Amino acid sequence: MRTPGFIDRRTLLRVRRLWLHYGIFWLGAIITGLVAVMYARLIDFGYDAFLHVSALYWWLPLLLTPAIGAFGVWLTRRFFAGSEGSGIPQVIAVLHDGRELGPRLLTVRILVGKIALSFLSILGGFTIGREGPTIHVGAALMYSLRRFYPARLRSMGGGSLERNLALAGAAAGLSAAFNAPLAGVVFAIEELTRSFEQRTSGVLITAIIFAGVVSLALQGNYTYFGTINVDGHFPDSLALAVVLLGAVTGLAGGVFCWLLVNTRRWMPAVLVNWRQFHPVGFGAACGLFIAVVGVIAGGHTFGSGYAEARGMLEGSSQLGASYPLAKMASMVGSYLPGAPGGLFAPSLAIGAGIGNALHLVFGSLQLPMLIALGMVGYLAAVTQSPITAFVIVIEMINGHSLVLSLMATALISSQVSKLFAPPLYEALAEKYMSKG
Repeated sequence: MRTPGFIDRRTLLRVRRLWLHYGIFWLGAIITGLVAVMYARLIDFGYDAFLHVSALYWWLPLLLTPAIGAFGVWLTRRFFAGSEGSGIPQVIAVLHDGRELGPRLLTVRILVGKIALSFLSILGGFTIGREGPTIHVGAALMYSLRRFYPARLRSMGGGSLERNLALAGAAAGLSAAFNAPLAGVVFAIEELTRSFEQRTSGVLITAIIFAGVVSLALQGNYTYFGTINVDGHFPDSLALAVVLLGAVTGLAGGVFCWLLVNTRRWMPAVLVNWRQFHPVGFGAACGLFIAVVGVIAGGHTFGSGYAEARGMLEGSSQLGASYPLAKMASMVGSYLPGAPGGLFAPSLAIGAGIGNALHLVFGSLQLPMLIALGMVGYLAAVTQSPITAFVIVIEMINGHSLVLSLMATALISSQVSKLFAPPLYEALAEKYMSKG
């Protein structure tokens, strides 16, 4: 006969098994959501500080941005190697070879460096976003929780436990960054793994939901760029606009990917050698380039482009047709020295600029409609993940009348981009796998 409150060994083992199978994943997802929200606020604070000082002294970026570019490169190479770029290539590399690369690319040190160095970059006005770094941070957070599992579980399955933790953390990071849980699920399937394992799908989805709920609780039920209001009236020229926007954004995104993947083919030999043997000086030069472009553009190319994209959607920003080209140039300059930062938000801003520019051609179409098509097109071209791009943008749409047009634009642009370069994140991930 059992005494009240007595718990037998079998029950304890079952509770422990549930904790190992679900609890650690959910705990990691909650922590990822909290860190994502705090990180977003830190980045916003940093960029607001940059805008404040550059408004007082228009010339200050010409000194500040090169100095931060040099300092950021030195810190990255000296203390935080592996934190450079968006972080998504590192996560993909770990998912392919977690046993070798995970302990090097998904550490607490890398996590701290990713947050600190991207904050430093945004303080200097670099053209970066926080979404890729949030994915990297989420994967590192979840991966570090492997220590809570017994050694026998960590050794089983050829590293599948570490892989599942990293995958769940990365998807939860995207969910919290965009407040878009569905995008997190699709991103995990389309970009990170190109497959979906039945036995891990439920745990993965609940981790994404937990991170999204934390973000929702702390930041409210918001959409990343606000709500895109599109009525149901579509002129006959919409089909032509979809094809043209798909082609133009695919061309622009494909060229951008080609530039990042093939730096040795287009950069002069002197710059290639300078970048290799004098990276700190090269970082300062890239910072000066970003500052010059930003000053000429009236400050609109600094930062992620969030304010500009939202302003175009709301009709409060009047940016010329040169904005996408200037923003793209600043974006390339930000990534050449290896500054930690993401591609998602700048890509959406460039796509919004392309849609805004093509309103001169398609004046009969609603401006928010063209901007939404441009955003999904350019993001799909850069990532070559059309479904993820479509889901991210569709969660910003008020109504679903534009669904087919967004899907068609994303598919066209991603196919055009493939004519210029392979999938960007996978190409960059190969560099980490070859070093591993």
